[in-house]
Amino acid sequence: MADSNNRTSLVIMAAGIGSRFGEGIKQLTSFGPGGEIIMDYSVFDAVRAGFDRVVFVIRKDLEKDFREVIGDRIGKYIETDYVFQEMDDLPDGFVCPPSRRKPWGTGQAILSCRGAVREPFCVINADDYYGKKAFVNIHDWLSAGRDADAVCMSGFILENTLSDHGGVTRGVCSVDENGQLAGIRETKGIVKTDGGCAAPDGNGAMMMLDPSSLVSMNMWGFQPEFLDALHNGFAEFLKENLGTDREETAEYLLPTIVDGMLRGQKARVSVLPTDDRWFGVTYHEDIPSVKESFLELAREGVYPAKLWG
Repeated sequence: MADSNNRTSLVIMAAGIGSRFGEGIKQLTSFGPGGEIIMDYSVFDAVRAGFDRVVFVIRKDLEKDFREVIGDRIGKYIETDYVFQEMDDLPDGFVCPPSRRKPWGTGQAILSCRGAVREPFCVINADDYYGKKAFVNIHDWLSAGRDADAVCMSGFILENTLSDHGGVTRGVCSVDENGQLAGIRETKGIVKTDGGCAAPDGNGAMMMLDPSSLVSMNMWGFQPEFLDALHNGFAEFLKENLGTDREETAEYLLPTIVDGMLRGQKARVSVLPTDDRWFGVTYHEDIPSVKESFLELAREGVYPAKLWG
């Protein structure tokens, strides 16, 4: 069981290639009224919630930009470190296919922290805004002292997480009466409809989804032992995919990994619901609404007009 006095870290996954966003590095685009990027708000909320450290998972070639745009600034308020997600960072005995063009997904991103993160930690995406309640919930859960197989997940209401400009991928959750995750289904192409929301059913039609369903937005709380499980699982994933027609595109994804651990009874996942509205930049057309949302939060006093003084 983790010591309740352990420090807690926030791990921000920022190595992904945002191809749908268009030109530029979307994680480094200014959205707040004081020139803040989305990660500024996540770190600000994490500091207020009590996290002790932030770890950026980035590409090595972006390190200089990250330090200049956010790392050097927030380093005055919270301990800040970097780890690097690279395509060829694979377990012994495996070689990256020469045709591979992008990293191996969110599971490999977190695996990059192995050896660097030794305390309970929260995981988030760089380009998502989660709201301060979710950070408080996960920090308090992690700080309570948990067994090695204990995991938590921030559960967002599906209709609060959709884009007006196209389909999104969400991990749609099944939650039991005790607030434990029973299963998670990675669902692609979810769009708003007149009746709520829907996604392709795989047979050329659309299936309606319950807009009040809880979904994963890749905001998780893990014990440090999870990194060992990721390492073992990644080797199995590579065995299944290398040498097949999937080796160029297959991704080792956190929702799928956690779901597999649940089915194998290797993890217990507490779902921590939040009614905060998620927003982020999935498409270039999302930019104006995201900027307006941050401006409105500043007007309402949720955040100062300039986060870091």
